[in-house]
Amino acid sequence: MFDTTIAAISTALAPGAISIVRVSGEDAISIVQSIFNKDITKAKSYTMHYGYIIDENKQPVDEVLVSIFRAPKTYTREDIVEINCHGGVYITRKILTMVLSHGAQMAKPGEFTQRAFYHGRIDLSQAEAVEDMIEATNDTASNMAIQGIRGSVAELIKPLIEDLLNIIAQIEVNIDYPEYEDVAQLTTEELLPMTKTWLEKIDAILARAQSGQLAKKGIDTILVGKPNVGKSSLLNALLEEDKAIVTDIAGTTRDLVEGQIHIGSAQFNLIDTAGLHASTDQIEQIGIQKTQEKLKQAQLVIVVLDGSKPLDAEDQKLLDQTKEKTRLIVYNKKDKLETHSEGIWISAQNHEIDSLLDAMKQLFETNVVNEHPLLSSERQIGLIQQAKQDMLHAKEAMEMGVEPDLVEIDIQSAHDHLKEIFGEVHREDLIDTLFSKFCLGK
Repeated sequence: MFDTTIAAISTALAPGAISIVRVSGEDAISIVQSIFNKDITKAKSYTMHYGYIIDENKQPVDEVLVSIFRAPKTYTREDIVEINCHGGVYITRKILTMVLSHGAQMAKPGEFTQRAFYHGRIDLSQAEAVEDMIEATNDTASNMAIQGIRGSVAELIKPLIEDLLNIIAQIEVNIDYPEYEDVAQLTTEELLPMTKTWLEKIDAILARAQSGQLAKKGIDTILVGKPNVGKSSLLNALLEEDKAIVTDIAGTTRDLVEGQIHIGSAQFNLIDTAGLHASTDQIEQIGIQKTQEKLKQAQLVIVVLDGSKPLDAEDQKLLDQTKEKTRLIVYNKKDKLETHSEGIWISAQNHEIDSLLDAMKQLFETNVVNEHPLLSSERQIGLIQQAKQDMLHAKEAMEMGVEPDLVEIDIQSAHDHLKEIFGEVHREDLIDTLFSKFCLGK
């Protein structure tokens, strides 16, 4: 399928102890052999060989370990050679240049994984999981990625594909062999309940997809409140660093200040905002407008109130504005008075925020990975939604009395959309776009 041998640096291009130059393709071993001082032409798979990379004058360039992986039991199902060299940027690039000068081509982003896909080692959902593993920023995201690499998406979706395939097969039999009395006729009355059951399964998957996306990307969390209630102090306390400017002057925060924290298995993407209040200051108004926009998008709202003062009309307006959102109501400045027993009371200035941390953990601490399995890829979720729409069209048609053979095209479309999740039905341009998002060397 591929008549070229590709190469790339597979480790971060920065000073370090070790760098790896990866080579994959039919000529991988012979190309590396041409710049290595030991004979590896007959080396067994899964072996490492000590020696030196040498230049055209047989002079040593670097002391290396060369790893041999012979097809088909490799990542790409091609011969792979990895040169483990010293981690300097200069020397790593020099070795890559030598490999390229001896016949290899520079790999495009994601081309190693792309070859693994085209050679049938992994499906498209597993390829996406590889990229998810690279980009994971928390334990939950990495656990979801490793499950995806092991085929959890197929475990979830393949039964639904089989259901559709069985329906299509029975419809086709009825169309092609109507004269056979021993072939059971699939009627609308029989197909309609099957369609409804299938849609229920799809809805259950989509309902859990949001949990998967939250686990993967984190919970967008916004801190809102009037000016000078302690939002910036709270952000600093949560991040355990002085990221936001804190003063006694109301309206100090005019732009969005962001940061990330991890509480248990959950990642929170924190946003400190401008204080919500009536203002004639043009710059402050822009900040308030940004706050309103972020408030609509946020998955969690932390409403910060001044616990040392009674609630006023602006506080009540903010509470009314956020009542439909997932929120936590926090009373700050507990150090300035005797707090009552109800509510989340903190002192952001003194970093006394354990009660808030506990509430955030309880709200989102769900072991979504062990609930087995779930989707988090926008592409996969979009295809499932398209499949659902196809089946809804079929269901509506059957409820109007349309016979199964006339709705087969919608059922077939749903089947194809699900198959596309794994790349079994695909467009080349979409495949190329997906792999172009990968890093070099993967």
